[in-house]
Amino acid sequence: MRYRGVLKEYATLWEAMLRTSDAIIVVLSGWLASEIYLGGMPQLPGYRIGMVLAVLLCLIMFPAFGMYKVWRGRSITEEIWTLTLAWPATLVILTLFAFLTKTGPEFSRGWFLIWLGVGWVMLALSRTVLRSALRALRRRGFNQRNVVIVANREKADELSAFLADAPWSGLVVTGIYTPEPAAAGSSDPGQDRDDLAELVRLVDGDVAQVWIAVPLREEETIHRVQYALRHSTVDVRYVPDISSFQLLNHSIAEVAGIPMISLSSSGMDGIDRVVKSVEDYILASLILLLVSPIMLLIAAGVKLSSPGPALFRQRRLGMGGEEITILKFRSMVQHAEPPGSLTQARRGDARITAFGTFLRRTSLDELPQFLNVLRGEMSIVGPRPHPLELNEQYKTLVDRYMARHKIKPGITGWAQINGYRGETDTLLKMQKRIEYDLHYIENWSLWLDLKIIALTVIRQFVDRNAY
Repeated sequence: MRYRGVLKEYATLWEAMLRTSDAIIVVLSGWLASEIYLGGMPQLPGYRIGMVLAVLLCLIMFPAFGMYKVWRGRSITEEIWTLTLAWPATLVILTLFAFLTKTGPEFSRGWFLIWLGVGWVMLALSRTVLRSALRALRRRGFNQRNVVIVANREKADELSAFLADAPWSGLVVTGIYTPEPAAAGSSDPGQDRDDLAELVRLVDGDVAQVWIAVPLREEETIHRVQYALRHSTVDVRYVPDISSFQLLNHSIAEVAGIPMISLSSSGMDGIDRVVKSVEDYILASLILLLVSPIMLLIAAGVKLSSPGPALFRQRRLGMGGEEITILKFRSMVQHAEPPGSLTQARRGDARITAFGTFLRRTSLDELPQFLNVLRGEMSIVGPRPHPLELNEQYKTLVDRYMARHKIKPGITGWAQINGYRGETDTLLKMQKRIEYDLHYIENWSLWLDLKIIALTVIRQFVDRNAY
């Protein structure tokens, strides 16, 4: 089991410290570069705007490269190497933005290169100093919290190793207590007092927290531990063992003061949702700007290839199970199907026009869906939306089928680049597609989105499942 959320209160503070430090350094290094190369900050507003945009890009790019993940047991060298990739990538995107807005000539190249170098040195030094200072404080006992774990030996060792790999948390395991099973039929939480005395002895002293990590079915053990510690001021926490459940972005949270264990969620809340929305709107706008002449030509080709409209509209499910209307270039002759039925496109399908075959093989028929992205109904990357009839067919056949609708559907997705594109004529194919969709939801990152987009473009012309 992954103990996501167990150290959340500590990790959040550490991450906030790093993000704040990075933002300050990006601006400070830009100012230092201007002092070094230009003798002062130019009066042109573009320089200040550029530094503000760099800060905003860092909020997107640094998490995408894993700069704020927990570097458990890893050396500072690995973290700095990641920084060496993330910081230049951020400035490359800033350069691309300047090129597209035709503001590049306003900036000094020398200033930009010095900013790149000074920023890298300062960001690397800040991380090294923060890490070293935190470790020094922990070694000297500052802000350390001793923890006693109540669990069987296997679970206790697992939690101990987890904390050992997260020294920044300041939590140190100083004792392990393995409870004996409660006597059958007993309703007295104070039974087995000799057994409980060992736990009291472990907690007596400089212990800040007791973690109870027993299965949910052992409610009696939890009551006994609470009773044993009734005179202690130690914090008692329960670490639920939910490893046997079907989980999707599980976490521990508090809602209106009520503790909650989230077993299934989108995982894209707060800053993640903002980052993905910004990614979608920026990329969709740029792509539509670049391909709009091609789209006009395709629309004309569709109209000339067969009678009917250039665009095909179909109702599908979006995020939260709400119906949306997706747009595609029409690739089939106009036809009608009986209500409630759907015939998936097959290889050699007579309904597909000659021009439509080309569109489907190259996925150019999907281009209008970038308009769905700008309308906020779809994302560039996500689970592909299925026709309503297909949802009805498979939602009772495939376990956790509807969980794919926890996020916006995508034009392309993790399942598609792994070979599960096109017709799902067997139950196994749909099961595998859902497996990949849920993997994407569980492991989403901006970097994963960019990887999927790149692989979609690369594999588009060699995909045998496109027809």
